[in-house]
Amino acid sequence: MSPRTLLRSLTAAAAAAAALSLTACGAITSADSGSGGSGDGSFTLAPYIQQRIDDDKPMRIKLSYHDPSLAFATPIGAGMKKAGKELGAEVSLIGPTGGDAAKQVSEIQTLIQQKAVDGLAVSSASSDALKPVISQAYRAGIPIISFNTDNPDSQQMGFVGQDLKGSGKAQAEQLRKDLKGDVNGKSVVVFSVDTGAGWSHDRFNGFKEGLDGSGLKIVGPVNVGNEPNSAYNTVESTMSGQSGVAAVVGLDCCSTTAAAKWVAQSGKADTIAMGGFDLLTQTTEYIRSGVLDFSISQNPAEQGYQAVKVLHDFLTEGTEIKGVDTGAQFVTRENLADVAVED
Repeated sequence: MSPRTLLRSLTAAAAAAAALSLTACGAITSADSGSGGSGDGSFTLAPYIQQRIDDDKPMRIKLSYHDPSLAFATPIGAGMKKAGKELGAEVSLIGPTGGDAAKQVSEIQTLIQQKAVDGLAVSSASSDALKPVISQAYRAGIPIISFNTDNPDSQQMGFVGQDLKGSGKAQAEQLRKDLKGDVNGKSVVVFSVDTGAGWSHDRFNGFKEGLDGSGLKIVGPVNVGNEPNSAYNTVESTMSGQSGVAAVVGLDCCSTTAAAKWVAQSGKADTIAMGGFDLLTQTTEYIRSGVLDFSISQNPAEQGYQAVKVLHDFLTEGTEIKGVDTGAQFVTRENLADVAVED
């Protein structure tokens, strides 16, 4: 008998253990009722999903990314497709262009209502805005995790991605090592493509913690948006009003490249330390030229791959959902040749 047809008995046998180990969602129970949620708040697999498992149909797994127009979405999609091919799952990357939380919520609600998804991974455009629809999916009996951006106060069943606060703290600690000369009383200017996003808050809070006691004054974070020309113009206008700048940082792929462009054109690369995130082709060029001292890769292809695998293994094998930390890799001129570009 295949693992798929055994899922009900596997799930029931694992229920007691899961109740102790699944901190995000409680116990796992079998799908014997008409609705997803159970009376005690534990997770119950939706009957339509169980039927698809019993019928040996491919699992429909969707990754809802907060803005698929970002360059970072490309390697996520590549990792997702790789997992789909290996596991025999139907996969797709969805989400709102421009990071519109209301549109992301609406798109997910449609999937739930139409019973068009068997497993869902969400990268929230806004933690607060997405929390209710994550709960809605959970209560409907759809296995749901977060990826890339964590939403720990929701009913997500796990998280796949980088420790955002930890990565922000690590960025600040590395930046302190790269600072040039006496920086006491000087400033570090911080940029983000979306200062209102939960991931940006988490990363910035970690950055502030890592910079504590450095003597540096933090300016920002300054919102630049994700349109390249507009982002650069915002960086340029922000920097024109600053003096005594010791460092510049980007909290994501695109604010990093916009800020690095300004540092390069200002001719101040020798006096301003700079750290960023992600590894677009432009980012590698700024690292190679010495404009950017380092960037932190969060392995987006692995995020896409693991998001699919975690959900698929739960659905087809009854494997407990656990978080996957995809890590933080520092990229400098010394190891640049050994690291994969993310676009």
